[in-house]
Order: sequence, then structure tokens, then C-alpha cells
Amino acid sequence: QFLNDARTGLILCLTGIYLVLTWIFSSWTRPIVVMSIIPFGLVGTIYGHYVWDVPLSMFSVVGLLGMTGIIINDSIVLITSIDEYAKDRGLIPSVIDGAADRLRPVMLTTLTTVLGLSPLLYERSSQAQFLKPTVITLVYGLGFGMVLVLLVVPALIAVQHDVKRHFGSLWRGISGRALGLRRALQGLTALIMVWFGLTMAVTFQGKKLPAFIPDTPQFLYSLPPMLGALLLFLLGTISLITVAFFASYLRGNRRRSSV
Repeated sequence: QFLNDARTGLILCLTGIYLVLTWIFSSWTRPIVVMSIIPFGLVGTIYGHYVWDVPLSMFSVVGLLGMTGIIINDSIVLITSIDEYAKDRGLIPSVIDGAADRLRPVMLTTLTTVLGLSPLLYERSSQAQFLKPTVITLVYGLGFGMVLVLLVVPALIAVQHDVKRHFGSLWRGISGRALGLRRALQGLTALIMVWFGLTMAVTFQGKKLPAFIPDTPQFLYSLPPMLGALLLFLLGTISLITVAFFASYLRGNRRRSSV
């Protein structure tokens, strides 16, 4: 019962954090970058429980809630600095300078908590054993998270910038004045959406991978239905994009040769 309540509380907590970050950053995608560091902190938590041979318990969940807030705070500090630097310089220099300048604050914020809780790891009294899962979660989760905040978050910011740029180019192509390009991109988008419906949507409704799609690799049927549908959707999407690319390339060569 506690784990179910804790799961519900964690979902509500993450939802609240996302909404607050959306309001602060005025963006729907930037909070995803901030919160993407949480799973990496969970990796450190699991590793810490493995090292100390302590099973995960409700106290681990309590520590996870506290670790989430601290590690997101480190991400906010880093991303805010990068955004400030990006106003008068390029993104990549801003990422490098922001990570370098925020190294000390992020490290001090984490080390004060980790070093303050570390003595409890070696406490042998029976009273301290109840708190040990919480301490392990905080110490190892924050320890792993500190390093990964300084490595993963800047990389994700650069990835987000590249993805946003490509989607912007796609949108300009769809809504641009070049009629041929616009129709080609609209047709490709429609095909991808239809393929999504035939794979992901049908699998979600029927709880199994559809069998009416010809030449489906057999190994996909041995996977969980949604995972198999996702892989099938990605394979089909890559194939459609590849065919569209070569078709546009051949058409461009033909047009240049005719000129």
C-alpha cells in the first residue's frame, strides 16, 4: 500500500515540478532537459544499494523524493547560466562556459549533502539501520547525479538545439512557398502518421503486434507488443525517409541534367 501511495506521490511530484519549470522557462521542452537527469540519479541509487547489500524499501523511496528535488536544482542552476550566456554568444560556447562556471556551485551543493550524510552509512546502531536506505539513496544518487549533471545536461541542451533547428527547417519546408517541396513533405508526414496508426495505435488498442503488415521481422513478435510496435514504427519511418531522400536526390539530378 505504501509503495502504491509513494508511486502516486512521485508522479504528482514530477508533474508539479514539470509544470513549475514550464512556467519558469516559458517552454514545454526545456523542463524535459532539466528532469532528464533524474533517471541517472536512480542508477546511482541502485548501485549504492547493491554495494551495501541493502534491499530497496519505502525509505529508499523517501530518499528518492528528496534526491529528485536536489538534483533538479543543480540542473536549473546550470541551465539558467547557459541561457544567460547564450544571449550574447553562440550556444556551444555558452554550454562550455556555463558548465565551467557552475562546476563549483553544483559541486559544493552536492558535497555538503553527501559528506554530511556519509557518516550515517557507517553507523551500526539499530536506530540508524532504518535510515540507511534513505542515506544510500541520497549519497549515491547525488554523487552520480553531480557528475552527470555537468556532462549530460549540457549535451542534452545541444541535442535539443539541433532537433529544434531541424524541426524548424521541416516546418518552413511544409509551410514554404516551394509548392513541390511542400507537397512532398506533407505527403511524407501523412505517410508517417498513417504508419504510426498501423503500428503503435493498433498495437495499443489490440495489446498485440498486428499481423496484417507483410514482411514483418519475426523477432519482433517475441518482444513485448509495444516495444515490437515501436521498433517496427522506427524501421518503417527510416525506410520512408530514406526512399524520400533518394527520390528527391534523383529528381534533382534529373532536373540539373535537363538544364
